[in-house]
Amino acid sequence: MRDPLISAAELARLLPDVTVLDVRYRMGGPGGPEEYTAGHVPGAAYVDLDTTLADPPGPRGRHPLPDVAVFEAAMRRAGVSGDRPVVVYDDWEGRAAARCWWLLRHHGHPDVRVLDGGLAAWTRADGPVETGTVETTAGSFTADPGHLSVVDADGVLALAATGTLVDARNPERYRGEVEPVDPVAGRIPGAVNVPTGRNVGSEGTFRTADQLRDLYGGVVRDGGPVAAYCGSGVTAAHDILAMAVAGIDSALYPGSWSEWVADPSRPVETG
Repeated sequence: MRDPLISAAELARLLPDVTVLDVRYRMGGPGGPEEYTAGHVPGAAYVDLDTTLADPPGPRGRHPLPDVAVFEAAMRRAGVSGDRPVVVYDDWEGRAAARCWWLLRHHGHPDVRVLDGGLAAWTRADGPVETGTVETTAGSFTADPGHLSVVDADGVLALAATGTLVDARNPERYRGEVEPVDPVAGRIPGAVNVPTGRNVGSEGTFRTADQLRDLYGGVVRDGGPVAAYCGSGVTAAHDILAMAVAGIDSALYPGSWSEWVADPSRPVETG
């Protein structure tokens, strides 16, 4: 697989011959649509994470994987076609963009990259910004799920025992000291912690491939399967993206902690 990241300078050279998606979103933060209309990469279409990159909350967690037909239709409305490269960005150090990257790759798009450093990197590089909304030409993307690996609630404990289950949440949530969102604090037994914030440097761009290999090499067991989870399956994609940069294949547990604790019979580890 090619490098899943793209720099602002390279994106500037490729415009307008790529489809650009603005996936600005932040849990508890300002609304993405308003920020999008105030200024975005020229030609970018806005994609709403809650309504197009996830199904409604329920027993499968707070951000279950979207219905395939709903996702396909949303990507077509945004101008996505399978034979045209896609670049995705946000203003959350890639956490929301990584979710869109993962979903497009999982559903069979062969050429999707995340803008490294997001909109901030674009503006630092003096990239032009346009306001308002973009009238996109409908794309022809056909969703074919299964191109990236997933693990479900029934298989995640076995994976943690034989391989590496990465918890992408902040350390205090991993240890069970606080839980600001879900009803139970703690972690899935056997999980190791690599918070998403460790994937990036001070300017919000991803660390180098060598640095990420050092980071994940210290926790990933040789030869075993690797998967990542978070609170609801969104930011875990950031760790999966970082591991992809490092050359490590990993699966997503889509339901993540919010699905895990929905069943009180499932074990929880703290400390």
